[in-house]
Amino acid sequence: MPDRPRVVVVNTTPLIALTAVGKLPLLSALYPDGILVPDDVWLEYQAGSPAHRVADLAAIAVLRRTRLADPRRAQLLADLDPGEAAVIALGQERHADLLIIDERLGRRHARRLGFGVTGTVGVLLRAKQMALLDRIGPILGSLRARGLHLGDEIVPEALFVAGESRTGTTKS
Repeated sequence: MPDRPRVVVVNTTPLIALTAVGKLPLLSALYPDGILVPDDVWLEYQAGSPAHRVADLAAIAVLRRTRLADPRRAQLLADLDPGEAAVIALGQERHADLLIIDERLGRRHARRLGFGVTGTVGVLLRAKQMALLDRIGPILGSLRARGLHLGDEIVPEALFVAGESRTGTTKS
């Protein structure tokens, strides 16, 4: 995968999470070539967000609302919610380099299909590596406080990778 992905597609949860902690503008710096937002994801975001949050999303110029050329492609991923299915289908149509998706099943499908995958925590780690953030620990705490489910091993591992902790998790 190239150092800076050319075609990136994002799912709803990372958009909601980054908006909730005021970090949505990071996407412009991290992915200046643009991020595709499938119609289903845009609509999910709108349905679950107050009007000012929808305006926040529309204000990020790199986010490009995109319609699937063949919506039937997403229907083949019936075990995923419509947003996740649309992200993967759009990724296939546009030959995406990277999908930003948090949900475990969606990530599993995406990897099986050969996509590069990251999520909200990966976006924050990349921002820290690029010196766009000083620390991610407080942001992760804020995400958890706002109800974003982060697996028990994800936070310690992310803090370790970010250099904010001496120990990560060990996988056996």
